[in-house]
Amino acid sequence: MERLNDDIVYFFKKQGCVVVSTVDEDGYPHTSCKGIVDIKSKGVIYLLDLYKAQTYKNLKRNNNISITAVDEHRFKGYCLKGKAKLTHRDDLDSSIIKKWEDRLTDRITQRLLKNIHGEKGHRLHAEAQLPKPKYLISVEVEKIVNLTPPHIKS
Repeated sequence: MERLNDDIVYFFKKQGCVVVSTVDEDGYPHTSCKGIVDIKSKGVIYLLDLYKAQTYKNLKRNNNISITAVDEHRFKGYCLKGKAKLTHRDDLDSSIIKKWEDRLTDRITQRLLKNIHGEKGHRLHAEAQLPKPKYLISVEVEKIVNLTPPHIKS
């Protein structure tokens, strides 16, 4: 397991969502957006999946996964690669669900504030209509790829 420095942990905690890549039954990449519940410096990242669809099927067959996030304004990003473990919603600790609900509430609040300031987004407040999470994806990070261009790294 790869340890994550404070910069990486902070970077991922600030993300509203990340792009998760798995491998489908034909060997092609499958990507989807997932919300981060938590990330630990010891090298574990937790994601909740709301739908139990293609990502779930792929991970049941092949637990290789990558999690990518970028900040295009700062020209910075990371890809975390590792192995996923799936935990059904009924087996989750209530603190995990509480963390997800807190993050969701924060996203809704940020959207409302942006709307008040005239930055119109989706008119239906999509976060408020999301279903309850179906399962947790916990990923033990095995490799960190820094996506920041070499000439920008400090």
